[in-house]
Amino acid sequence: MSKRFVIIAPYPKSEAPSQRFRFEQYLSFFEEQGYNVEFYSFLSDKTWKALYKEGSFFAKAFGMLGSFWRRFMLMFKLRSADVVFIHRESSMIGPPMFEWIIAKVLRKKFIYDFDDAIWLPNYSDSNARFQRLKAYGKVKKIMKWAHVVSAGNEHLADFAKQYNSNVTIIPTTIDLENVHTLSSNQAVEKPIIGWTGTHTTMNYLDEIAPVIKELEQTYDFTFRVISNQAPSFDSMGIGLKSLEFVKWNKESEIEDLAKINIGIMPLTDTIWAKGKCGFKGLQYMALEIPSVMSPVGVNTKIVDHKKNGFLCNSPEEWKHTLIELLENESLRTEIGKAGYQTVKKSYSVESNRSNYLNLLNA
Repeated sequence: MSKRFVIIAPYPKSEAPSQRFRFEQYLSFFEEQGYNVEFYSFLSDKTWKALYKEGSFFAKAFGMLGSFWRRFMLMFKLRSADVVFIHRESSMIGPPMFEWIIAKVLRKKFIYDFDDAIWLPNYSDSNARFQRLKAYGKVKKIMKWAHVVSAGNEHLADFAKQYNSNVTIIPTTIDLENVHTLSSNQAVEKPIIGWTGTHTTMNYLDEIAPVIKELEQTYDFTFRVISNQAPSFDSMGIGLKSLEFVKWNKESEIEDLAKINIGIMPLTDTIWAKGKCGFKGLQYMALEIPSVMSPVGVNTKIVDHKKNGFLCNSPEEWKHTLIELLENESLRTEIGKAGYQTVKKSYSVESNRSNYLNLLNA
């Protein structure tokens, strides 16, 4: 008899990277293992599309009301669930009332999964008016009520262990069989230095923009930015002639990434950045793109400097490493292949299926 597996997540299926690469790519595997998977997002597709637009106050407000109503009705369906899995939070604003109902009223054990330092304030300008409603402190309570906590890296796990003794680490993973199936072609005359991410993380490019500007004076390359919004360095007084903006598209995401020859992941050393799971770097590495990352948080666990990638801690280090890679095609190829093997061994879907089964069996 199949087991009823209920997933409670903030966003609609296939839309948010944190969900797509944390657990959604395992859904068919769960079904093969005898689980009947049910997915319940807090936001509807319509509200999700309105959420990150400027304005649209009433659409957001009515969408949120509808989301709360659907969550309330879901509570009546959970008694027969064999496994309850909550990713990040049951509701995007307000206190953890649904988690409280699940744990204290229904007395259901649940798995709590998270992949960022979500107990810290972090919000887009378009939703600044709602940020006071986020109730960031609820994360600690949810961890305390959970039967087991699944964290994306060691830093996050250490935080969770303050509130729950049953904590496991499952990294954010790459599907090498069905998604990241291409590899970068390093035999090109004009290399592409690339970055991918959303507008909320684009501020990390401020550190690297002056380096790119300086390199433009000597080297012929393209600086490709793949995002939902075009970057602007006007506030820094920097215009980059090498800049190429590619609007992120789910259908062409991997093809757009695979055209990159050098992948960068600059970070500032903050508490929030320490909680990140290094996913940009892992994506590059999965496509045999040499990854250049800041030595922050889990990046230092993923990258063995100069063996499967590079760690750069200053503008001079960034400049030196990028020059070395721009000038040396064979080095790009060698580091790219080593990075792929790292992903395959430790950060792929294939290598983490047993970890998820252990989590569900817990």
